[in-house]
Amino acid sequence: MKYLKTILAVSIFVVGAVSAEEIQDKSRNRTIPVEISYPSDISNCTVENKCPVAFLSAGYGVAHTKYTFLTEQLSELGYMVVAIRHELPEDPSLSIEGNLFETRSENWIRGAITLSFLKDKLESRYPNYAFNELLLVGHSNGGDISAWLGNKDKPYVKSIITLDHRRVPLPRKKEISILSIRGSDFPADDGVLPTVQESTDYDICVIEIPESKHNDMSDDGPAWLKEKIAGLVKSYISGVGCNEQSKA
Repeated sequence: MKYLKTILAVSIFVVGAVSAEEIQDKSRNRTIPVEISYPSDISNCTVENKCPVAFLSAGYGVAHTKYTFLTEQLSELGYMVVAIRHELPEDPSLSIEGNLFETRSENWIRGAITLSFLKDKLESRYPNYAFNELLLVGHSNGGDISAWLGNKDKPYVKSIITLDHRRVPLPRKKEISILSIRGSDFPADDGVLPTVQESTDYDICVIEIPESKHNDMSDDGPAWLKEKIAGLVKSYISGVGCNEQSKA
């Protein structure tokens, strides 16, 4: 009977190649809900040939489980995807007043700490995955969190994809490759996006999707936009150059 209960419990939380759990950060007395999606073919992932890992951070107010169009695309490309819920009920609301870079930094710092914690926590559990070569993916405020960590000289951050983040400047580092997909309804703050020269110097690709909206870059958005974003992500990871992606 005990064995049967265990099987039933697993069936609730594991659907195909996706599992949901809550990870405890005892140092902060914090429970972190995550959803882990595994590569389409996990037999390719070994200690000698580790599969890549992506940490996905949702937009503020959007469930971390509402980016399946991205997790499915990344899983097909061989990634383990860890989708993270950053905001908990006890957290302060995201500031909407004052200098937003200053008043929201508490949220981004907390989120960056969570990403670093999960990297250390999961690395020992999953030896077949390359946690020392992370791809950070984030929509809106989740992109700000990703950019914040990318600016903190963490050698395990190798690439970043943001979906219309608007506040935190993208890292200008030769060690980090970046794709920033932009909506067409809101501009980013000054200095967030690179100049043309910086894009060349630091391997940063910025692509705006015409007639796309900031709030539509999740599962709730239109099919054409999700397909476009998934296609850009696939091209970027496959090594297609920025100019070629812009023409697609």
